[in-house]
Amino acid sequence: MTKRWKQRPDGSTWGDWGDEDELGRINLLTQEKVLQGVREVEHGISFSLSLPLDYPGGTSLNQRRYPPILRPTEDLQHKQDVFYNIKASEHFSPDLIDVWSDDVVTLWLQYSTQWDALAHQGAEFDADGDGVAEAVYYNGFRADTDIVGPADDAKGDGSGSIGFARHLGLEKMAEHGVQGRGVLVDLAHHLGTGHQAVNLEKLKEIMAADNVVVEPGDILLLHTGFATKLLEWGKNPDPVAIHQTASYLDAQDPALLDWIAESQISALVADNYAVEGVGGPQPEGPHTLLPIHHLCLFKLGVPLGELWYTEKLAAWLREHNRSRFLLTAPPLNLPGTQGSPLTPVATV
Repeated sequence: MTKRWKQRPDGSTWGDWGDEDELGRINLLTQEKVLQGVREVEHGISFSLSLPLDYPGGTSLNQRRYPPILRPTEDLQHKQDVFYNIKASEHFSPDLIDVWSDDVVTLWLQYSTQWDALAHQGAEFDADGDGVAEAVYYNGFRADTDIVGPADDAKGDGSGSIGFARHLGLEKMAEHGVQGRGVLVDLAHHLGTGHQAVNLEKLKEIMAADNVVVEPGDILLLHTGFATKLLEWGKNPDPVAIHQTASYLDAQDPALLDWIAESQISALVADNYAVEGVGGPQPEGPHTLLPIHHLCLFKLGVPLGELWYTEKLAAWLREHNRSRFLLTAPPLNLPGTQGSPLTPVATV
């Protein structure tokens, strides 16, 4: 088979786990990392790290992402408008006592608690060495042939296969299981919920104060308090304050980007909107809008978790002078997705 790329971005992990690898640094979640996570379990207490999937409410956070639409399924067989509170005694047999309901959801996959897939963000890069940049994704998968093409189910009626991403979809992570040792840095405890960038110097200062140590293969979680504020707003967020709440990683700090790469974390998660800041000043010339997304998804193969709910876990860890736990966080096993909702569970 012809190699997909002739040159890879500087500092990338392309090819480190093979030319056809679609997991990136999730490969670092080995059996030993799972056991390290299991060894952190002392009390048998579990924390759900998911917001209700109808949060944040509205579209002020992202105008192309909408709240889920939940409705009953149709009951065409019995000419019912909906298959909801259906009495089996009326439709099947007078001797049956069952009552049934069925429903369907239209779900914007990155509306709430989510994983970003490696197929979520690529870049224009001359991977084939012909002097012309082309649209490619992690490990050189091409946009025109490997990732986004004509929908297999163009009519949207279920007659074709699901999804657009032929490679790098989140089903690869789902099949892996995504379980290992999580490590939480409690930014909110030290910084409050003011809107501010956190550079490497500040991050290391907070980690040192709380005795937080991050090792290769760990999944790093950041608690900023953003998701907690979303719950307080009750699905009616302030359209201005939602973009000016809580801390975020300073993607303009080269030292921080270097640290993310050198730390060998397997995934990077925050309870805020995008892990990094969005909409700040931009440099001149060709550049990425989201440097941490570019580094993690495109170059390193590090999936990003966004809008996780970490308030209760952070409080418990602080009370017990801990920062580590077992994390179980597989996305939906839905082939072809660039993002996926999930219900992560931390166990301590």
